[in-house]
Amino acid sequence: MLKEKLKKEEQFKKTKKVVEILKCNIWTLLGFEFLFKIISVLIFKPIFGDIFNITMKITGYSYLTKENVIEFLLNPLTILLLLVLIMAMTVYNMFDITTVIVILDQSYQEKKIKIVTAIKISLKKCAKMIKLGNLPLAFFILFLIPFLKIGVASSFVHDINIPEFILKTIEENNVLSMIFYIVMALLTAIFMRWIYSIHYFVLEDLSFKEARRKSGMLGKNKHLTDLFALVSIQFLIAIGYIIFVAIGIFAILEINKVFANIVIVKSIITTIIGVLMALSFIALEVLSTPISYACIGVLFYIHKREKHEIVHTISLEQKNEKSGKIEILKTYLVTTIIIAIALGSVFTYGIYKGRYKLNIETKRNLEVTAHRGASIDYPENTMSAFIGAKNLGADWIELDIQQTKDEKLIVFHDKNFKRVTGVNANTWELTYEEISKLNAANYFEERNFIVLDSTTLEPTLSDTERIPLLEEVIIFAKENNIKLNIELKPTGHERNFEKSVIDIINKLDFKDECVITSQVYEVLERVKEYDKNIETVYVMSLAYGDIAPLEAADNFSIEATSVTKKLVKRIHKKGKKLYAWTVNTEDNIRKMIELNVDNIITDDVTLSKQIIEESKSTNLIDKYIRFIESIF
Repeated sequence: MLKEKLKKEEQFKKTKKVVEILKCNIWTLLGFEFLFKIISVLIFKPIFGDIFNITMKITGYSYLTKENVIEFLLNPLTILLLLVLIMAMTVYNMFDITTVIVILDQSYQEKKIKIVTAIKISLKKCAKMIKLGNLPLAFFILFLIPFLKIGVASSFVHDINIPEFILKTIEENNVLSMIFYIVMALLTAIFMRWIYSIHYFVLEDLSFKEARRKSGMLGKNKHLTDLFALVSIQFLIAIGYIIFVAIGIFAILEINKVFANIVIVKSIITTIIGVLMALSFIALEVLSTPISYACIGVLFYIHKREKHEIVHTISLEQKNEKSGKIEILKTYLVTTIIIAIALGSVFTYGIYKGRYKLNIETKRNLEVTAHRGASIDYPENTMSAFIGAKNLGADWIELDIQQTKDEKLIVFHDKNFKRVTGVNANTWELTYEEISKLNAANYFEERNFIVLDSTTLEPTLSDTERIPLLEEVIIFAKENNIKLNIELKPTGHERNFEKSVIDIINKLDFKDECVITSQVYEVLERVKEYDKNIETVYVMSLAYGDIAPLEAADNFSIEATSVTKKLVKRIHKKGKKLYAWTVNTEDNIRKMIELNVDNIITDDVTLSKQIIEESKSTNLIDKYIRFIESIF
């Protein structure tokens, strides 16, 4: 009990010290980080993007997809230009971290420092990175820190989004999951061993190799406690912010009740609370790097004292007085807040009086596609999944087509039956008669699920499902007025694959109610050669550059993490549509709505339909509440 109490007291002291260090030069930190992020967004981010685009142009690539990206990356000129780009990004990120460490070092000495002075020192320190022996620092900054997402890297590399379909593949495969967690554990171990290396590099002018060695020795036997301290402080700050915003929302709601009939008072108070909430969000965003490095710095100084090492600091010949520029910055900030409250109060007053409407009805033509049917509730690519998708109100059903040994077209995703049915055989090795005896529900976790009869729609309890034919699904879709996204999955063993699919579609007069899709562009070219009037969609897990001119693709289906506003605009400008896959989380669904995609392909039809409906009518309070929910 006593040990636990001492631990808590020690943690409290560390937290208090972090706050003291931040407080000493808080205006310098805020000023620099705000300036750094503005310059990043307005100048350097576009420059780095332009360098990459120039690299593509020089090497003869107008766009990048999964099919050509390896060839592009292996081009010697690409390798050279990308190395230059990576080095530039590394130096720029290092400049951010180094400047923060310099400012915090002066705070540790209880001295004030100007932004200009900190930048000058930081630039000299960063020049050391050009040395060959310090190149591994690029790996540390660009990969380890952002991959662990502990908030110590700048906006360039902080958010690395792993595509949802990759995460899902890892989760579903025990071996991949084990490898993933082992890699994460190793990266964490490496990071914690090197955690103080940048402090040694900056404060003691050591090479990165020597800095890594000393960092390992300094934190020896304390890596887990250091990690816990770092995560705990960030967690406490995040919780504090969530509570602050939650209180703000509660206060706004209560003000609406208390001053229901005094519009001017509730307008002003509501605006003040709103402005404070907005400023707190900006401050937290701007201070994310300083908070993390203040914590690491405190641990660095504590361990140095514990090991009786000399604490090296940066000496500056300057008077310990407040900068006039900082005072000007404060004046500007206070003036801005007053203007924001004044103008905001007028706007809020107008809202309360009904002059403006925050409930804006927007007509959206965003459709929802059930990925492999209602695959959360039923075995994927089965009639039950398709009937379930129809019952949930999906606009489209996505399904996968393979060809059997006897050239039948079955609805099945994998090349091998092992994962789904438990039978280790390839799709081209069995006839449909043999395939029809397999259980397509063998993999499904819910061994007993509801099977819906395709004719009567009557539910029955079952633990088996068969693999359907394409023709059956088209007949069902026609009868139930639902469209089909038919993805062709070539294995290299097919005969007249594309022709067979199109013939069935034309025979059943279903051309206007479906699209033919594929991840292989040549498949779409063959489809267009055989029937130029059938609508095609190019499925892409990676899309960068100007893909719109690809003639064999009438539309595009792109993995959600590759979808950007610029890409959507390019595709729409050509009169083509953009489908986003596989979008399963609330955040991703909302993001796709904001990006104005045409079709969301999802495993969760209910959630997608619900959020799309909500997006048609939104208000300010709803947005605040959703923001809090997203943080939790």
